[in-house]
Amino acid sequence: MKFYFSTIFLFFFYLGNAQKQYPKNYFSSPLKIPIILSGTFGELRSNHFHSGIDIKTLGKQGIPIYAPANGYVSRIKVSQYGFGKAMYIKHPNGYTTVYAHLKKFEKNIQKYVKGIQYKKENYHTGNLFPEQNKFPIKKGQLIGYTGDTGGSGGPHLHYEIRDTKTEKIINPLLFGINPKDSKAPSIKKLIAYPLNEQSRINNSSLKSVLSFKEISKNNYISENITASGIIGFGISVFDRLDEALNKNGIYSLEMKVNGSRFYYHDVETFSFAESKYINLLIDYKHYKTYRSKIQKTHKVAANRLKLYEDLVNNGKIVIENGASYNVEIIAKDLKNNTSTIKIPVRGVESNLVFKEKDTTKFKIVAKNFQKFSLNNVTVAFPKNTFYEDCFIDFSINEGIVKVHNPTIPLDKRYTLTFETSFLNDKQKQQVYIANVTNSKYPRYTSTRKKINKVYTTTKLLGNYTLLYDTSKPTISLYNFKDKQWISKNKTLKVKIKDKGSGIKNYRATIDGNWILMEYNHKKGILTYNFNDKKLVGSKHLFKLVVADNVGNIKTSTATFFKK
Repeated sequence: MKFYFSTIFLFFFYLGNAQKQYPKNYFSSPLKIPIILSGTFGELRSNHFHSGIDIKTLGKQGIPIYAPANGYVSRIKVSQYGFGKAMYIKHPNGYTTVYAHLKKFEKNIQKYVKGIQYKKENYHTGNLFPEQNKFPIKKGQLIGYTGDTGGSGGPHLHYEIRDTKTEKIINPLLFGINPKDSKAPSIKKLIAYPLNEQSRINNSSLKSVLSFKEISKNNYISENITASGIIGFGISVFDRLDEALNKNGIYSLEMKVNGSRFYYHDVETFSFAESKYINLLIDYKHYKTYRSKIQKTHKVAANRLKLYEDLVNNGKIVIENGASYNVEIIAKDLKNNTSTIKIPVRGVESNLVFKEKDTTKFKIVAKNFQKFSLNNVTVAFPKNTFYEDCFIDFSINEGIVKVHNPTIPLDKRYTLTFETSFLNDKQKQQVYIANVTNSKYPRYTSTRKKINKVYTTTKLLGNYTLLYDTSKPTISLYNFKDKQWISKNKTLKVKIKDKGSGIKNYRATIDGNWILMEYNHKKGILTYNFNDKKLVGSKHLFKLVVADNVGNIKTSTATFFKK
């Protein structure tokens, strides 16, 4: 009878912790080319998890995309950044597929979108929600073409599958897409962390980078360490698929202590609302300092990610004097290719004197609203901007305002305000706030103005200053010249640039009528497609007005001839 109840318990335990079963034969591939990935689901990106898979498109744009199942187009959005040209299809089985960075949509959808853009006289459409019967979709139907629009780093298809009801994003590889992958994850760095002021690793209160060696294929062992108090670990790890050199994300990370699971998470699914907590899953300070992501195998209190399972003491290991611990970290990809690293730990009381905590006169109490002022500058932090209490540096030196180092993640935006009563009217018009943490590359920060103040809201700590943009944007004709016959041209292209605050907006017309020019912000090129509208006559006047972020305006006109 005892054996019977144990068996039942184990059955329900594994049932409750097993991965949900998803339909593997319902969705076909959206592309009729070999599926090779440049990005995997749940990868660690800047401030978020990657919400889909990135499918390579042979290094080019314009690969046809086909609907993987029946459904209807439920949402369309065209934006300069983010997903660029994106489309959403709802399917009757309760899932929604998403296609991003498109070059263009299928011709009927493209006509619908351009009609709205011309009606609004704006490239950005906002979210469009066509009626359910507007664009019914059959499995295998052409729906668009791959591209490089928005925040894309090169031609590819970003493909997602979401639960229609909850909007949670699910790993598309769980639905039957099957790229070749026989390679185990690669472990590149191992770090041990003392997790409170009394904890020590190798008689030090600082985190320690541990050396390790390979003892068999994909199995490693680290140097022996001594420790006391509460400690944790983290690793830098990536995965490669068989037919690509891209460093992709892993699927799961597990830690065992003396054979028992202490920590586990995987990237089966997550919600957009919790994606920002990636900054608490990783060693954020290490990332901002070295541009390398260390995944921690312990959870901090403010972390609200729901992808954790089977945590013991939130993955934090309490080391007892004289005890020995065999810590094992296990990294897997979705094909169950596995790499492990073992860490021998021995409990030894440290004789290191406790180190006093660094303090400044600017203390952050996370649950409170905080406001600090120096000279003509004020910073205001809403409640719970910071995840935990801390001290920050706040100083001004030769016009550079330091709001700590950008090594602490923030949950909310804070406000940075500069007094500008000492500026004349022209200076007030030309001034803007710039992030100069990287002094070689000042970056415009969205600046709002009042009579004697300028302010910005941001989630980035770092260095800021006031800069002035005194010059207009520049406009250069790209594929035609003034007074030129261009009857064979399919497009009209212009290059725009701004040295200071950056391009804010532009407006283009031909013969006084607004035209849709798509802006490739990576190359600074505006493109108009002559197929959009039929021109009347042969002589035409092109006019372009470009404004930067402080209001400097450049106007350019050119005459061209086209039948």
